[in-house]
Amino acid sequence: MQKHVAPTRSNLLRLNDELKFASLGRDLLDQKRSILVVELLTLVDQAVDYQGRVDKALGKAEQSLQKSIMEMGRLKVANLFGAIDIRSSIRLSERKVMGVRLPQVETTYSGDGPFFSPEGITLSVEQSLVDYREALELMGRLSQLKVSIMRLAREVKKTIRKVNALEKIVIPDLRETVAFTRARIEESERENFILMKMVKDRMEKSSDQNQTRKE
Repeated sequence: MQKHVAPTRSNLLRLNDELKFASLGRDLLDQKRSILVVELLTLVDQAVDYQGRVDKALGKAEQSLQKSIMEMGRLKVANLFGAIDIRSSIRLSERKVMGVRLPQVETTYSGDGPFFSPEGITLSVEQSLVDYREALELMGRLSQLKVSIMRLAREVKKTIRKVNALEKIVIPDLRETVAFTRARIEESERENFILMKMVKDRMEKSSDQNQTRKE
C-alpha cells in the first residue's frame, strides 16, 4: 500500500533513507536468525545426548537400588536412605547469545560418606548413592539445556516474524512509495518545464508583436 506523502525531493530523500534502514535491519535480523538457529540446533543435539545419559544413569541407579532391596530388604534400605544427610545447592547464572539470556545450572553436593556403619551393609547401597548423585547432576544439565532451547526457539520465532514483516510488508511498501513519489516528482517537473516553455513562448511572441507595432 502506497504511503500518502507529498511528492517533494525532501520526502523522496527521507523515504530512501527509510528504505535503506529497513533493508539494513532486515539483513541484521536475518544474521541474528542464522546465529540463533545454529545455537539452537547445537543445544538440541546436546539435549538429545544428555537425555540418553540421564535415562541410562537413572536406569543404573534403579538397578542398584533394587539390588540393595533384594539383599537387605525394603524397610532397612528405606531407613538407611532416610537417615542420609546430603545437602545440595544449585547455583544459577546465565550467558547471552544475541541478547537472549540462557541459564547455566551448577549443582553441588555436600556431605561425603560414610553415611552409615558398614556392618550389615552391602556395597550396592553405596553404589546406589553414587548412581543417583550422578543422575541428578546430569538432570541439572539437561534442565539447563531444555530451558535454553525453549528460550532460543521463542526468540527464533520472533526474529523470523520480524524478518518476514520487513521482507513482505515494510520494504515492498517503501519501494512502491519511493517509485510512486519519484514518478510524481518527475511528472510534476515535466509539467513545470512545459508550462515554463509555454510562458516563455508567449512572452517572446508578445515581445515580437510589440516590436512589430513600434515599427
